[in-house]
Amino acid sequence: MGQENIRIRPEESEDYFGPLYPYIMDRDITDIDFNGREIWLTNCKNERTMGDVNLTSEFVDQFTKRISNAVSKPFHKMAPVLEAETDTLRITIVHESVCQGVRAFCIRKSLPTIRLTEESAIDTGYASREMIDFLKSCVRARLNMVFAGNPGVGKTECAKFFSQYIPAKDRVITIEDTPEWHYSSVNPGKDCIEFKISPSMDYTQAIKTSLRLNPTWMFLSEARSTEVRYLLEGFSTGVRGMTTLHTDDVRKVPDRIVNMAGQEQTNRILNDTYAFVDVAVLLKRKEVKDATGFISVKRYIDQICFFDRDGNVNRIHMVAENGQMLPSEIPEGILRKFQDAGVEVPKLIHRTEAALSPEEREVRQVVEEMRMEKESQRILARSVSALQGVETRDGISVEEQIELQKQETAEREEAGWKDLQKQEESRREEIRLEELQKEEERRAMEERQREIQEYLISVSQDLSRQIQEGATYGGQKNYL
Repeated sequence: MGQENIRIRPEESEDYFGPLYPYIMDRDITDIDFNGREIWLTNCKNERTMGDVNLTSEFVDQFTKRISNAVSKPFHKMAPVLEAETDTLRITIVHESVCQGVRAFCIRKSLPTIRLTEESAIDTGYASREMIDFLKSCVRARLNMVFAGNPGVGKTECAKFFSQYIPAKDRVITIEDTPEWHYSSVNPGKDCIEFKISPSMDYTQAIKTSLRLNPTWMFLSEARSTEVRYLLEGFSTGVRGMTTLHTDDVRKVPDRIVNMAGQEQTNRILNDTYAFVDVAVLLKRKEVKDATGFISVKRYIDQICFFDRDGNVNRIHMVAENGQMLPSEIPEGILRKFQDAGVEVPKLIHRTEAALSPEEREVRQVVEEMRMEKESQRILARSVSALQGVETRDGISVEEQIELQKQETAEREEAGWKDLQKQEESRREEIRLEELQKEEERRAMEERQREIQEYLISVSQDLSRQIQEGATYGGQKNYL
């Protein structure tokens, strides 16, 4: 649930935060952490440095009392965690009784700004121009998107950046326990309703309520638990959405969603994920050392993929890996969404034959014929060299190279066959589970019918016996 909200007037903020005030006002600082001894600061580049302020125990105690009084919550051994928030700060304080004798706190800042720009993303290696244009097209085509990664990689910041390309006429509903999107502030003039999770409204109720408010988009700050089932149900109604979750590979997103959704109907949840989640983006960070030995932290988009459910087969189409765009086929279902939205299909995506225009098919055919002709000439040259006993580079004869190529081709065919076998086994397993479920339902129905039949026979026998004995009940026969 969300923390209690406190209001601090601008004129009293400096007195409220005391020696922490300069850090609060520094827009480059995102986190202020106190471990009971030192202050540690994290900036917007995810670099951590030790602060130059020494906090006295008197100030820490006074600061804690201010927060406790502001939210009307106790703070002692029996209530060792105190949480509160302002419009831009999230404050967590931990009591010394559970923290090895020291009082610790964390102040996380979430400013109503988008620090990331297209220029800075390209300049810092966060993402290439092709990646940015591709993901902007996905937003404009209203694809459902999941931003994944480990804690602290900037999932919400990335989602905020791309959400600014949503048209102003699209209604956006954000659902958060702690304000981080600030959608109305960073997108003035756009239609938005912002829900805040509280004891009176949890995530599940917020999602259900938002579906009654005519949304075009629904943003869930972070998918953590069973509420993800209702998010998928919302997507299935045609509402578009964005959310974040913790994982280290886009290929793990479906299993992650299944685990969060619980143990019920796992196959349906898995299939719904492939059917209604369109794009996953993985954020990563790594340490980079420059020529002087200075170590900085680099955040970047590492992976992008499409999810697709074609008939009874679930597929993942990788679009980017290791920070690089890949040649990839666009799934037909995704292609239709681009076409329905009137958005041009991203240029880097290799479209399927059915999606090409007649002119594009003709060009592709000419290119393919030229490639085949060159391949034929190359094979002919190799054959001539082989007859003449000419050796090629690295001292390997042409015959040996041809044999190696045959082996590689056979290995690729075997790998492809194994992939097909895995898909077929997956499909058979899915059919088997569905049949088992139907069989269980049939047995349950038969058992229920048998119980009803036995009950009716018992009632009929009792009624017959009562009639024979001349018994009546209140002047009426008791048939049931």
